[in-house]
Amino acid sequence: MYLRYTTVRKNGKVHKYWRLVRSVRLGRKVRQQTVAQLGELDAEGRVSARELAKSFAGVDRQRRLFEEDAVAAPAHVDVGNLRLDRNRRFGDVWVAWKVWQALGLDEWLAERMPRGREDVPWDVMAAVLVIARFCAPSSELQIAEDWYRRTALDDLLGLPEEKVNDDRLYRALDRLLPYKDELEQHLCGRLGTLFKLDYDLLLYDVTSTYFEGQANSNELAARGYSRDHRPDCKQVCIGLVVTREGYPLGYEIFPGNKHDSSTVREIVQRMEKRYGSAGRIWVMDRGMVSDANLSWLQVRKSRYIVGTPKCQLKRFDPQLLSGKWSQVREGLDVQLVAAESGLETFILCRSLDRVSKERAMRERFEARMEKGLSRIQAACEKRCYQVGVIERRIGRLLAKNSRATGLYEIKVTTGENGQAQLAWSKKSDHAEVLRRREGCYVLRSNVNEWSAEELWRAYIQLTEAEAAFRIQKDDLRLRPVWHQKTERVQAHILVCFLAYVLRKTLEGWSKRAGLGSSVPTLLEEFARIDSTDVTVPTTDGRTLKIRCVVRPDQAQSILLDRLGLELPHRLRPFRGIGQM
Repeated sequence: MYLRYTTVRKNGKVHKYWRLVRSVRLGRKVRQQTVAQLGELDAEGRVSARELAKSFAGVDRQRRLFEEDAVAAPAHVDVGNLRLDRNRRFGDVWVAWKVWQALGLDEWLAERMPRGREDVPWDVMAAVLVIARFCAPSSELQIAEDWYRRTALDDLLGLPEEKVNDDRLYRALDRLLPYKDELEQHLCGRLGTLFKLDYDLLLYDVTSTYFEGQANSNELAARGYSRDHRPDCKQVCIGLVVTREGYPLGYEIFPGNKHDSSTVREIVQRMEKRYGSAGRIWVMDRGMVSDANLSWLQVRKSRYIVGTPKCQLKRFDPQLLSGKWSQVREGLDVQLVAAESGLETFILCRSLDRVSKERAMRERFEARMEKGLSRIQAACEKRCYQVGVIERRIGRLLAKNSRATGLYEIKVTTGENGQAQLAWSKKSDHAEVLRRREGCYVLRSNVNEWSAEELWRAYIQLTEAEAAFRIQKDDLRLRPVWHQKTERVQAHILVCFLAYVLRKTLEGWSKRAGLGSSVPTLLEEFARIDSTDVTVPTTDGRTLKIRCVVRPDQAQSILLDRLGLELPHRLRPFRGIGQM
């Protein structure tokens, strides 16, 4: 990595904005990828790194792991036999452990999972599961046989690698699951304290994750609408509630064939019972909307901002044609339409970006339809086809181009000689209606004191829930699920949820330090910081072993400094749990 800067002239002053970049090879080309934005790198206006770390992580609870002041004793070194042993990944797992401590999960789990006669405490095994999912998502078997021994977690946790096996990790899943609800409440309070969160706006969305295997032992596994495009596999549905900043508040697991709208009542009741209902505004996508749900929310006086199905646009054709639009931002216009009941407000939104996208899609489908119809018509003129054959061909064409089906009037008749004849024409009036509706969508809300811009911005925050699902599925490997039993599947999802909390916490910490939000890039850079044993033979026959942390390079030092972290110089090999 190396430093680059951009010069900006503003109000007669010259500002240099620095960033960390690295070279990444993409095929035959080498591109510069930004690791972190560092700002002006001046003292003025910067948050003190050490104060930030202190307020974020609190007191260091490292079990006297680090040795900073070693007693110097003279010794004659056999330089020819000096060597390095036991090279381990240190930086990424150390940062993950710092975040784990910042959330108070080490102390919280230790209190609720008291140490008994087991050889390894269950709270320590839970930390191994979540940190592994956060740093390098893989199976329990992979953690036990390969990943753990390559990291310095044994020094951080005091857990020898021979004590980590897949059976113990599986049992840790079973032990952790009963604390799901309490964990969510603890993390809600801790994240609210660290980042001063407001829980007035709650974003709710549903996704699914599929199984590899039959999942016959899982009562929740069923086939349903698959967001992963795997209708051949059984799945479960996951409903996630996050704040407007994307910090997770809680989740629930539903059967794989449960419709999104049927989960609303259960999730709202559970969350409001747990955290209270005062001041809550629920934001949900159009898949959650049904007349029954909206009536239920209105009766219980719950406030909401929801999307509506595309078919609702036809109710607002007069407003789309001659309504008064106001610009929220460049490329987006909105207008408010009061409902007849006076209890709700409809927000018509028109996006120029969506106009061009939807128009291009419609024109593509139109071109396919017209090309296909012309081919079928030409075929009817050349050969004698039965009406049923032509109707089936038209049906397949319509199925492939569903967005343009209403634009054409198609008639298949029988000619004098018994052959099928095709006649079609384009409905110009319907095409005009579709063009008018392009790029438009409708929101509805019973929050009447907010402006159109505030309502729209609140609804757009749903992208945070979508991003949470994307991160958990792709980066944290929530999918596919290889576990078969119901409890193990639930525990797997809980570990992924906790790993996502760690990721959002580090992202928030990074933003507060002025480093942006590229958590995977930060972890990749920190993972290059290793710990190693320096084996020093002496001339008098003794052998000294010094466990050290490799010094970070300049770019890594900048990242650590902005986060307020200081790497230890030397490590004291910990007397492992199995040796106590």
